[in-house]
Amino acid sequence: MKILRIIISLDPAGGGPAEGIRRLTEALTRAGHTQEVVTLDGPDAPFLSSFPGKVYALGRPGRSLPQGGGRLRERFGFTPGAADWIRQNRDNYDAVIVSGLWNAGNLAARLGLAGYKRPVLVFVHGMLAPWLREFNSPLKHWVKQLSWLVNEGVLLRRADRVLFTSEEEMLSARKAFVPYKLKEEVVSYGTGDAPKPSTHYSQLFRDKFPAIGDRKFFLFLSRIYPKKGCDLLISAFARYASEMPDVDLVIAGPDQIGWAAELKQQAARLEVGHRIHWPGMLTGDLKWGAFYASEAFILPSHHENFGIVVAEAMACGKPLLITDKINIWRETLADGASLVEPDTADGTDRLIDRYRKLSGSEVSKMSENARRSFLSRFHIDNVAGDLISLIEKVSVEKSNAHSA
Repeated sequence: MKILRIIISLDPAGGGPAEGIRRLTEALTRAGHTQEVVTLDGPDAPFLSSFPGKVYALGRPGRSLPQGGGRLRERFGFTPGAADWIRQNRDNYDAVIVSGLWNAGNLAARLGLAGYKRPVLVFVHGMLAPWLREFNSPLKHWVKQLSWLVNEGVLLRRADRVLFTSEEEMLSARKAFVPYKLKEEVVSYGTGDAPKPSTHYSQLFRDKFPAIGDRKFFLFLSRIYPKKGCDLLISAFARYASEMPDVDLVIAGPDQIGWAAELKQQAARLEVGHRIHWPGMLTGDLKWGAFYASEAFILPSHHENFGIVVAEAMACGKPLLITDKINIWRETLADGASLVEPDTADGTDRLIDRYRKLSGSEVSKMSENARRSFLSRFHIDNVAGDLISLIEKVSVEKSNAHSA
């Protein structure tokens, strides 16, 4: 089977969807299928050279699509000719999958896929979550409601399936915009396996960031962004720092809106700045080294549709300290892989307090459970098989409908 994936950008700084597409492309290839990607990045974007499949980058050379701030036109990613490219090439594929909302890739997909006879699926990637309405300004919400009426809503209503990665995400999305009448489906999601455990990875990370030395640490690895609860994490760490004198905190990830400076000031005021480390965005062996070197993975997010980094931490056998706003919290809790609390200051405090009181055997058990849960629920090879089965089912439905 040959699949076309449409996404505004494959920049890894944009978060989980780009990484998910990368890993799924590898898994589909192993299974004998092909996934090619059309993106609005510039063709010379440096992160495209390592992508494991064919990419059609339709943006102008030198283009960089801001993942945080930036001009509205650039964030939207307007690309003349993208819809025409999709219309001219769509019949070369057995199915098309659109990833994400609220960008010019959606506009190109809506226009370019009109009248397409083969399966069209849309992954919303948490972009219909109530969090967006609660934290955005009323004006921004109504701008999106207008866009929903003329573009995103039209694309999703025409799609053969709108894909969610958990029932919780699907149910909450129904409150986002009107009218809402979609062909919903909850599908499995995940990522590739971690490399086999080795002291090489941990030592590589510690050598790169010598200020950490041999100290133990909690790992936050995600975008440095208000939605992720970094401010709550710093406050919670400061609360218990004196009771954990041998444990530091690593906050790793891209700083898209320049928030890190304010967070560092917060840490200094709370007198824990010297015990918080900021290695920036981590990829490849350094990322795996951070996971393997850490004591536990912590993410006090206000919303996380799935959380590729959560699954990566599980692949490394790391206990999870997460909130009940991460949509796979029920699964990880049921499998004994996580401690879960609300996304509040008190909840984040309790995550650290509960973990520091665990015995060594309890931590070891959580580690074993995390690895086991990843293999059974979130390994990308399982995801690839489920996706192909869904496309085949939709193809039969469409064929029967056309012949009726």
